[in-house]
Amino acid sequence: MLTSTLLAAATTPLEWSPTVGIIFIIANIIAIIFGKLTIKYPSSDPALPSAKFFGGFGVPALLATTAFGHILGAGLVLGLHNLGRI
Repeated sequence: MLTSTLLAAATTPLEWSPTVGIIFIIANIIAIIFGKLTIKYPSSDPALPSAKFFGGFGVPALLATTAFGHILGAGLVLGLHNLGRI
């Protein structure tokens, strides 16, 4: 009984496509903008090799914003796939 319920809830597997990549890029850009506006000390140590290239972020801020961007992107991709949009 439980197995048939789980099989009925399963969807087709999601394959990578350029649309998925674009969604992740946009999600990371939004996360970096959000981080730039909200992180209190974005340039804390350790610093990145070229701070101007990375928007003045230090390593902790860069890792935090890109991690948030990947979480946001995964949620968007899985949600859109579940809705049948991609």
